[in-house]
Amino acid sequence: MIAFDFPAVLAEWPLLAKGAAVTIALTAVSASVGVVLGIACAWARSHGSGWLQAVVGLYVELIRNTPFIVQLFFLFFGLPSLGLKLSPEAASVLAMVINLGAYAAEIVRAGIVATPRGQIEAAQSLALTNAQVFTRVVLPPALQRVWPALVSQIIIVMLGSAVCGQISTAELSYAANLIQSRNFRAFESFIVGTLIYLMLAIALRRLLHWVGPRFIFGR
Repeated sequence: MIAFDFPAVLAEWPLLAKGAAVTIALTAVSASVGVVLGIACAWARSHGSGWLQAVVGLYVELIRNTPFIVQLFFLFFGLPSLGLKLSPEAASVLAMVINLGAYAAEIVRAGIVATPRGQIEAAQSLALTNAQVFTRVVLPPALQRVWPALVSQIIIVMLGSAVCGQISTAELSYAANLIQSRNFRAFESFIVGTLIYLMLAIALRRLLHWVGPRFIFGR
């Protein structure tokens, strides 16, 4: 009969708490920068010049059609051959930002192209600049339309941060793996890790759905 020993895993709670904190920090930084990058790329693909649309389109297709772990390994193991060495944390954040930016670009672009043409023409008739039209008239309702999809993508990126432990970033999955290597309670360690990821995902979803209407795109 299998005997489970969850107390042996929970006794390592400081390590789990540190791993969860690192995961939260990685997600906070990458989500903030990645969404801004996605908005910039969405604008470029919708309103940019031909060469800019081509460059951004290449970036989006390259990132969306390659695995995240390959992107992470390229940044951490590949860039040193070019003379640029990143710490595990820096490589993790950069990989998450680049990955989220590509997906967010297409999500936000879907909201932008759904903006009624008459709404844009009405804003232009008020002598607003192109930047004002985009930031005040086009972007807020576009974000409102796609916010649920954008929130889901941010959560996917947070969960994808689990592979950052492969380059020794001390996030949650790294902590769970370290604990099981010490006490050989692999099942219990990863069950606890899974439950923490679940709680983080639920909390993040609720937080973003609360923040969005109040601070991002208004009511």
